[in-house]
Amino acid sequence: MILVLRALGIGDLAASVPAIRAVRSAFPGETLVLAAPAWLTPLIDLIGGIDQIEPIDGLSVHRWSAERPRIAVNLHGCGPQSHRLLLAAEPARLWAFKRPDAGHVDGPSWIEEEHEVRRWCRMVGHYGLAADPSDLSLTVPAVNVPHGVTIVHPGAKSPSRRWPRFAELARRLTAAGHRVVVTGTEADLTGRVAEEAAVPVQPRRWPRWPGW
Repeated sequence: MILVLRALGIGDLAASVPAIRAVRSAFPGETLVLAAPAWLTPLIDLIGGIDQIEPIDGLSVHRWSAERPRIAVNLHGCGPQSHRLLLAAEPARLWAFKRPDAGHVDGPSWIEEEHEVRRWCRMVGHYGLAADPSDLSLTVPAVNVPHGVTIVHPGAKSPSRRWPRFAELARRLTAAGHRVVVTGTEADLTGRVAEEAAVPVQPRRWPRWPGW
């Protein structure tokens, strides 16, 4: 069994897709388990190749399944907490960034300013896997979206990672004839983007469209 840790949000999971797929390709006969928040399951299903989801809430103490992983892959961060969490699963090997204070010296060094997608590709590449940073596509789900609506969904947990041009994008889409609505969980951000773009906000109380 191969265990991969990515206990973060939507954008973080999306950025790790090429690395996850590289792991899948390298071990086609192994069970691939992804440790991630359970609410990400609909997105995880769109990646493909993941056999099992281990629901996990952040980096808190976790009771791992009985099977000991042959390899545990840390796609969460540079440790030490995430390293120690995976080491508690007693893997035969840990693939992760170098972190001597967590007892892991076999790994590449962390580069703070590195793009997130390339960071994880480089990490698994250190262990001999070929990851394609452009392999970011997901399976398109079958959903019943109201005809003619274009959704703009700004946001990220960290303000430093929020793309600053969503309002401009919404304006350009509107000018091109799209009926744009803005959605999101950060009310201040979605309200500001909608106001600057002069488009409506989709309230969170709206019912979810089938398949979403």
